[in-house]
Amino acid sequence: MSTPAPPPPDPSLQAIILAGGLGTRLRSVVPDLPKPMAPVAGQPFLAHILDALVEAGFATVVLAVGYRHEVIRQHFGHAYRGLPLTYSVESSPLGTGGAIRLAAPHLKADPVFVLNGDTYLTLDYRAMHAAHLSAGVRLSVAVCAVLDVGRYGSVEVRADRIVGFREKGHSGPGLINAGTYLIGAELIAQIPEGRPHSFEQDLLVPQVATLRPLAFLTQGRFIDIGVPADYARAQALFAPSDGTRA
Repeated sequence: MSTPAPPPPDPSLQAIILAGGLGTRLRSVVPDLPKPMAPVAGQPFLAHILDALVEAGFATVVLAVGYRHEVIRQHFGHAYRGLPLTYSVESSPLGTGGAIRLAAPHLKADPVFVLNGDTYLTLDYRAMHAAHLSAGVRLSVAVCAVLDVGRYGSVEVRADRIVGFREKGHSGPGLINAGTYLIGAELIAQIPEGRPHSFEQDLLVPQVATLRPLAFLTQGRFIDIGVPADYARAQALFAPSDGTRA
């Protein structure tokens, strides 16, 4: 059966993918590659993320790269399945916030999606975009329910707003930050330019009470390939059942 054609690109749907990770914890199984290039079910993990954006109708993507960025550029070039790709290259590690600030001028949309290049999330991007605009917020965060929040830390949500975070180490079921954001230009402008900055630890966590980010709850597939056990799990999750591409 043929795959349905993706929708026409929507200029309001633009994204930054944070793809500069060193992949240190994966070195035992994926030596000397950026994490987003780790092979999963026959193609780089980043390709699975880009497939989802193509199928959602994104107009353009900026890949925020650093470590061995030439490997990513050589593989994907300047377009993937018709989706234009631009590269924002860090000369030295800038952290998540610094990478966002460096990449943002390449995009014209406001707000912009920000995704982690080592995390896959089943998400209705158009619904999240509509909810963000309807709520009139500066920041929306995709959250999902997991059986054990121990590895990730958890988020506290009241009336669709994130009001707090709990550090890693607590166990049991709960909601987690799923690593996909929708960020307004005004908030991106608050990130210091040209120096290391963690979006999560330097902005999101300390300013959560004033930001009151919208929590956009999503159901379905969530996988973070940052450790070997979950990287192995991703192979099974993305393995095609009929011999075709996942």
